[in-house]
Amino acid sequence: MELTPRLKAVADQVPDGARLVDVGADHGYLPVWLLLNWRIRRAIASDLRQGPLDNARENARFYGVSERMDFRLCDGLADIHPDEVTAVTIAGMGGETIAAILAAAPWTKEGKTLVLQPMTSLPELRLWLQQHGYAIESESIAREGDKLYSIWTVQGGEMSPLTLAELWAGRQSGDPLRGEYLDHILSKVTRALEGQRAAQRKDEAAIARLEEAAAGLKAMKEGST
Repeated sequence: MELTPRLKAVADQVPDGARLVDVGADHGYLPVWLLLNWRIRRAIASDLRQGPLDNARENARFYGVSERMDFRLCDGLADIHPDEVTAVTIAGMGGETIAAILAAAPWTKEGKTLVLQPMTSLPELRLWLQQHGYAIESESIAREGDKLYSIWTVQGGEMSPLTLAELWAGRQSGDPLRGEYLDHILSKVTRALEGQRAAQRKDEAAIARLEEAAAGLKAMKEGST
């Protein structure tokens, strides 16, 4: 069994020996792969929909890991007891959805390792984590096709304030794809800035924030070369 580059990057950040819950497990590939490779002790696959959960159950049976895997039909972490798990993965969801899942489960700040891979609203999620007692310990970047994905290891704790540029692109600088990722984020900020400047009713505060973010990203880019 092989994982996509995105899911493999998520798997790489899951602590060895963890008891894992994978939220929005879909086909269950991530926990099944981790169990197959004896990276984790047990796994729970949770999903809002019965169909994906049935697919995860079938894959666990096919690969012979059913005895070490449970399945929960629930919203986020609603049916997960804190003592059951030491690590949480939430991959492939929007940043606002991830924040809502964590907000409903404040126990995730208490000695758990979170591996998050947001698809949208990355600046908003970084800010939410900073403001609600979480700290991003590390970030990595994965390429899948023509897309780049950011994967974060997060734990409960205090995180020093992020600059506007860091809210967009994070702090890490050692990843080989960092320079390309900064180009990608800078392009998004530039498009947003152009849109604000072209608007009939200009939001000067938003323009100022985007200008500051763009300047910070350019400085990051110069420092990464």
